[in-house]
Parts: sequence; structure tokens; C-alpha cells
Amino acid sequence: MNLYMRQQVFSWRDKFHIKDERGDDRYYVEGEIFALGKKLHVFDSAGREVAFIRQKLLALLPKYYIEIGGGTIEIVKEFTLLKPRFRFNGLPWTLQGDFWAHEYTLSDGGRVVMQLSKRWLTWGDTYELDIADTNNELLCLCVALAVDCVLDNAEQARRSSH
Repeated sequence: MNLYMRQQVFSWRDKFHIKDERGDDRYYVEGEIFALGKKLHVFDSAGREVAFIRQKLLALLPKYYIEIGGGTIEIVKEFTLLKPRFRFNGLPWTLQGDFWAHEYTLSDGGRVVMQLSKRWLTWGDTYELDIADTNNELLCLCVALAVDCVLDNAEQARRSSH
């Protein structure tokens, strides 16, 4: 199953739809505008909140919490020099990527759970999520959103340092 995530370029807060292969709205994501750290609410197509993602402030390395169905999963960007790698507390998954190509592979041991690709030359950040098992759809989407937050924060920090 494929999902497509395209963020609006000129938006005061994160607000965008997640579409499926047919172009139908599958989820809706809305960020909190006056929050300390990133906070994203994920709604299904019926308007029910199905997940919440929040950034942990004052952490040495970027850290996010994904709350789904009463459980919490922690995602931490590990310190690496070239290829970004993320670790999950609460899941046996790992996420490794190519920062320059914006290609990431989420895996469970040797089994690929999701391929995450950023599309180039698009208006706004656009990602394609190729999810192997539809049972992992929402969690994979939340992982992609958390990774996008980490990359966005790194880009903002880079811009503000110049």
C-alpha cells in the first residue's frame, strides 16, 4: 500500500491531507500552532483522532513520542555522521536512510516494513510511503511524520545559524 504526504508551503501550522494510491483522503494531520515543540494530531477520514505525535524538548538528540491506541512509542534519532538512523523504544524496528537522497528504509530485522521517499522538485515537501503490511499503515505514517519533523527542525536550525 502507498500513501502520499504533501505539506502546504505557506501555512502557519502544519495542516495537510494524506492520500492513498487513488488520490482519496486517508488521513488528515494538523499541528498545534502555539505549542512548545512540535505536536501533530492525526485524524482518520471520519475525523476521529487516531494518533498524536509530540516532540520531547531538552533532549540531547531529537526525540519524539508517538501515541496510538493508548500505547506510546519513542523514536530517537541516533548520533551518526553520514547516514541518519533512528531507534524505536517499544518496537524492534530500525530506520536507516540516505540524508542526501531522502530515501529511508524502516525494517524489522531483515524484513522491510516501509520505504520512505521524498520527491524532488515539488511545491512543498512531498513524501511517498510504500508500506509492506496494511496493518502497520498508521504507525508507518506516524514514523514518517516524526522523521519529517526531525529533518524540518534540522533545516530550520541550519538556516538560522547563517
